[in-house]
Amino acid sequence: YLNRCSNKCCFVLLIYVCVFTVRFPSLYSFTCQLQGQFNLNGIHQTGDVILGGLFSVNFFSTVPDLSFTSDEISSHFFDPSGFRQAQTMAFAIDEINRNPNLLSNVTLGYSLYDNCIELSIGFRAAMSLISGQAGVMASEETCVGLPVIGIVGDSFSTSTIAISTVLGLYRVPLVSYFATCSCLSDREKFPSFFRTIPSDSFQILKHFGWTWAGLLISDDDYGVHAARAFLSDLGPIAGGCLAYIEVLPWGDNRAELKRIVNVMRKSTARVVIVFALESHMLKLMVVRQNLTGLQWMASEAWTSNVEIQTSDFMPYLGGTLGIAIPRGEISGLRNFLLKIHPDSKQNNISKYNMVRNQFAPPPEGWIETGGQLCTGQEVIESVLEEEFFDVSDLRPEYNVYKAVYALAHALDDMLQCEPGRGPFSGDTCAQLQGLEPWQVCFL
Repeated sequence: YLNRCSNKCCFVLLIYVCVFTVRFPSLYSFTCQLQGQFNLNGIHQTGDVILGGLFSVNFFSTVPDLSFTSDEISSHFFDPSGFRQAQTMAFAIDEINRNPNLLSNVTLGYSLYDNCIELSIGFRAAMSLISGQAGVMASEETCVGLPVIGIVGDSFSTSTIAISTVLGLYRVPLVSYFATCSCLSDREKFPSFFRTIPSDSFQILKHFGWTWAGLLISDDDYGVHAARAFLSDLGPIAGGCLAYIEVLPWGDNRAELKRIVNVMRKSTARVVIVFALESHMLKLMVVRQNLTGLQWMASEAWTSNVEIQTSDFMPYLGGTLGIAIPRGEISGLRNFLLKIHPDSKQNNISKYNMVRNQFAPPPEGWIETGGQLCTGQEVIESVLEEEFFDVSDLRPEYNVYKAVYALAHALDDMLQCEPGRGPFSGDTCAQLQGLEPWQVCFL
């Protein structure tokens, strides 16, 4: 229904352990027990079928080291755009549940987690989604019954590659709304990966006939695979050459950034391609040193970022050509966003925690100096900027919206199966009770 995946039994997830109990005289039974739970920020809603979601709601995290002595996770800065993307998924599911022509008599639920723009946190969230949060999963023969039938996410190629590598083993559909790495199109390595955004492409360079350029990449899979794709699509064989390839540092390494700027200034290449995040570009602009006269090519990760589109940067970045995500309209989303309220009396306590506590964590010493914590009665419009409610330029949000509907239609098509004409062994059909992710992935 999304793609033909191998019709194999899903193996027991590693996060579970099968515990066998011997009963006298010779009766055997076992259960799959969850060995622990991760401390994650999340929004949850119950349903007959659960969809998972991974979003970047907070960033600049403090994560545990590899001593394995603590699982404490704290996120320090709230990202309204990431929260809007998560709420877009909640809105899409609410809209589907009210649609009598799609998944009738089936209620979709969701579990949406904050990845804090950290691979380790996003990976934990994905493992929690496919493993479940219940204390015990019992089965007569096998430890089956995964709690989600598909996941929308992740937001970055690096984390998506890691997560999809594991999810592919169990044929759990992962539909990304922002991961563009062309490497993810490899069906052998990522058999259950899908996306609602095009993969990286350098065709625009061919269009303009640019064959001599510089390339700046981020120090992760997103950047590395972009460099490989360039050399493959527009390398010497195709008549193109790179004057230089420089890796932009993640930290605030000004010495390295200045070195890269000097390389760019000395080079005869006037076209500069950048496959990196907006944070990399902002740091690069700090040490720009009158870096003018260049034709910039922006990847979708920073091409429409409002922080870069300022008058201060126009002398340097004016005329930049970018690969933008197609814009879409989602009727009713604004009204849905306006109804968000961090009220602890709502039955969605996780939403309350995410909006109230992670919204603007108080700085150290805030309470001691007379500061007040959120009460849960705040009006959302007075706390979030109008940018959060502006739905006139929905790009990643529209991809999220399409990803939810892709999973919903795949599930609906599967449940429309006629007995005796099904795609599974013996021409059988999948049943809502006991539904497994690999069945949704089957076409």
